[in-house]
Amino acid sequence: MRNYRKKLIIWLFENSQHFYITYFKRNHTAWKISKQELLNYTKESFGYHLGLFLKKNNFELIPKIERHDCYHVLTGYGTQVEDEIALQYLCYGNGKRSLYLFGVVLLGTILLPEYMPYYLKSYRIGKSANAFYQFDYSTLLHTDIGILRASTFVNLIYN
Repeated sequence: MRNYRKKLIIWLFENSQHFYITYFKRNHTAWKISKQELLNYTKESFGYHLGLFLKKNNFELIPKIERHDCYHVLTGYGTQVEDEIALQYLCYGNGKRSLYLFGVVLLGTILLPEYMPYYLKSYRIGKSANAFYQFDYSTLLHTDIGILRASTFVNLIYN
């Protein structure tokens, strides 16, 4: 039964993406950078790790919503359905507010309630972290990923 619920969520993600980009991200500018270009950054850079994430998952950056993959790289969250939902909980805890986020959180909670402990832990991590949801990640591609993570999750490292 769980697999059917996950497949439904995947279908909803895939079929809402175009609508989301068209109507909610129309004023955003695409980065116009390829996975291969990112892999040419220095090995300790955020950009390089973004390229590795894309390569590992056989993804390309989706124009105008590149930030989402940056959240994965910064936080270390995977791409399984439950991880995608937990990532939205983390972003909600961090202060991000959007219709899409609310939709994912609501549907994820209803359709996969067995992951609620994971979702709540993610929310608390987001709440404890320094704000990261609003970063202009395109300007941080050369930044050392270790420094970026340490400065974002400093409260979790020292507490």
